[in-house]
Amino acid sequence: MLDQVLVTGGASGLGAAVVRAVHELGGRPLVLDKAAPSAAEVADFESVDLSDTRAAERAVKAIAERNGGLRAVVTAAGTDACGRLDHVSGADWDRVVMVNLLGTAAVVRAALPFLEGGGRVVTIASTLGVKAVSDATAYCASKFGVVGFTRALAAETAGRVGVTLVIPGGMRTHFFDDREERYRPPDDSKLNPPERVADAIVFALRQPEGCEVRELVVAHSEEGSWP
Repeated sequence: MLDQVLVTGGASGLGAAVVRAVHELGGRPLVLDKAAPSAAEVADFESVDLSDTRAAERAVKAIAERNGGLRAVVTAAGTDACGRLDHVSGADWDRVVMVNLLGTAAVVRAALPFLEGGGRVVTIASTLGVKAVSDATAYCASKFGVVGFTRALAAETAGRVGVTLVIPGGMRTHFFDDREERYRPPDDSKLNPPERVADAIVFALRQPEGCEVRELVVAHSEEGSWP
């Protein structure tokens, strides 16, 4: 199941950790991202901005056809725009929803014809997809949307495509680097390294035929965003 695993956002953060985990187990990771991945583990790469959903669909089709199809998709790409609703520009707010939710749906939509009959989809939500906080309306809206989308997708594709929803807590990645100081986790925050979440994702991908891990919450045991 680890051959031809398409990873969105695979050039950095959680996506890059998934790429490494797939490669280390003898799989073939394929990447969609705006930036080219530096990792030698990547078997193929297609540059795309996932906020352009039609371009995302074309990129999925192109990379799948070049590599003889797909066996799995992991939608790890994500972005954020922190601040109160009336302080975040409309364009920035919209982009978060377009990348995190509409980009996820577009990638999965385009991948489904290649996955029918035993492929797998793993979507990445967030603990802020089940717990709302202030100054994160765009992110919460997009990740709550991923939760609902994934549950509906699982019902729609039952018996044909395996679907897993992963809900990670905060991770030690560069995701927080461009934020104002007040929106960054403190240095002593209890955050998981992305490799631990990637291991959980690979666990879901490697389940035997007929068995699916439907949902996984993966967070540091002392992290404040869960429960």
